[in-house]
Amino acid sequence: MKFQKVSLFVLLASTCLNVTAQNNVPAQKMEWFEDAKLGIFIHWGIYSVDGISESWSFFNNYINHDNYIKQLDGFTAKNYKPKEWAKLIKQAGAKYTVITTKHHDGISLWNTKADKAITTVKDAAAKQDVITPFVRAIQQEGLHTGLYYSLPDWSHPYYDVFTRARKRYELAKEPNRWNHYVAYYQKQLSELSQQYKPELIWFDGDWEHSAEEWKAKETLALLRKHNPNIIINSRLNHHGDYETPEQGIPVTRPETKFWELCYTMNDSWGYQPFDKKYKSPNMIIRTLVDCISMGGNLLLDIGPKADGSIPEEQLNILKQLGRWTNKHATAIYGTRAGIPFENYQGKSALSKDGKTLYLYVYEQKPQLQLKGLLNTALPELSVVGDAASKVTVTTADAAIQLDLTKVNFDQDVTVLALKFKDKVQWQAPQEKEVSLENVLNNKHIGTALNQIASTLHVGKNIFDHSGLTLDGMETKLPTGNLTNPAVLDWVKKHAEALYETGKGLPEGHYEGLSALSKDRQTLYLFVEGTPTGPIALKGIKNGIARIRVVGEGSMINHEIFNKLYWSSIPGIVYIQAPKERLDKNMTVIAVLLDSPLALHREKVGAIENNL
Repeated sequence: MKFQKVSLFVLLASTCLNVTAQNNVPAQKMEWFEDAKLGIFIHWGIYSVDGISESWSFFNNYINHDNYIKQLDGFTAKNYKPKEWAKLIKQAGAKYTVITTKHHDGISLWNTKADKAITTVKDAAAKQDVITPFVRAIQQEGLHTGLYYSLPDWSHPYYDVFTRARKRYELAKEPNRWNHYVAYYQKQLSELSQQYKPELIWFDGDWEHSAEEWKAKETLALLRKHNPNIIINSRLNHHGDYETPEQGIPVTRPETKFWELCYTMNDSWGYQPFDKKYKSPNMIIRTLVDCISMGGNLLLDIGPKADGSIPEEQLNILKQLGRWTNKHATAIYGTRAGIPFENYQGKSALSKDGKTLYLYVYEQKPQLQLKGLLNTALPELSVVGDAASKVTVTTADAAIQLDLTKVNFDQDVTVLALKFKDKVQWQAPQEKEVSLENVLNNKHIGTALNQIASTLHVGKNIFDHSGLTLDGMETKLPTGNLTNPAVLDWVKKHAEALYETGKGLPEGHYEGLSALSKDRQTLYLFVEGTPTGPIALKGIKNGIARIRVVGEGSMINHEIFNKLYWSSIPGIVYIQAPKERLDKNMTVIAVLLDSPLALHREKVGAIENNL
């Protein structure tokens, strides 16, 4: 599994193909998948013996094929407990799972009868079929069955590609040999369909051949013969039902209705003992929220060891994920994409009937507001999973104001449920003209600061020609007897972020409000309240020189996850905002870039090349 930057032509072509395919997908067939929201991916194979990259390690000549295959002798599965796996997956909150039946290395994990297949039953130390007991266990737990299957088989004598540097033959010169391979892989798919009755087939590796060469239409018909409602991902040369962005959380909502982000806990799909760059449970939970808010699913990967045990770091993430999903189940399963950022400055989702709006809150803060909702009656309000918390709702200036002072915030993400009598309807908010004088005179500092940040975010700077100075000293602002001194003090302290700054980041790059310096080289992130996890930035192409807290000088750390060294697609920047340095009213974080801001908003697709 890999990512590769594609040309604009290919990108547009593939997008059109996928959209066309999905327009014909029966909604009833896809309903369980769309409702599920969370699945667990399992990459398990002989590569876990030495803890090296699955298949790609020999394909890229990091290890020769003979030494790679010797790992069969260490694949024991002696501590494999499929029933415990199934219970763990269910407790994590997943509704389906996808396990590798055969990766690109060609090692089949079940007792296949296909010609010249290498299997864990006859060739590995385990001497067992590890797929059958797992499928039985997950079906007993009521989970949906998904099977990963690699179209390429770099170890099979009938397959044309061997490694990056070597091919066994040219397809045009030996078409019969290729036809033998097609028969081989289609036989394996028939076996998987008949033995396990999967509800989903997760293909990979289609980039090595065309749809015609794979005989994609025939393969699709074969699978549908066994199960007319089989769901197939888009990696059968676009003969599928849903899109599969990989590793990179989409900045904007994918164009296709059905999609799923496949995502690792660290930087590896299979077990690699030296890869300790695990994301925190909080990061994983927020990634799930990201997917939910855009109407997609998260397929979260684990990589068991060769003996069948699951690494402690992965167990901990699954358990913490389960804590959050079990508490907030009503705001996860069966939901649909939420409302635009301009209506709610955060992540949101809607219930299937469209009458309940779920707001995901990433900070501990006293208030928030909704703009542009057309429903006339006020909603019933509750904090999901916490009956003791109370939220007060009022209206002001055509906005719904929520008082959160009596909320017990979740340690990761708090969820508010707003239940309306009718379907939630909204429009672009009709923003009132905001004057600097009114902002400075506002007795409610939270409202005043949100007005400042909101106007800057959309490119309206009320401080232009106001007498504000860059350092906040010797200002000539229009103050008077009605000026709120707390607002004025905040403005002076954070003058750098207000002086000649312009429009902030487009929706999707940051979960809050922002502004950009005149030279476009410093991002200012407005942070309301106390974040319950690291602040995330997506799709920033620039390098980061330093990050600091505006107005008090503290330098703060950041980490970058999911940055593939050979890819131009940027990783996710996570910023740890120290609680003891946060402003009690609104903090501003300055992110100094190494060049004028450049954003990545292109489609994220399947990795086709792993260097």
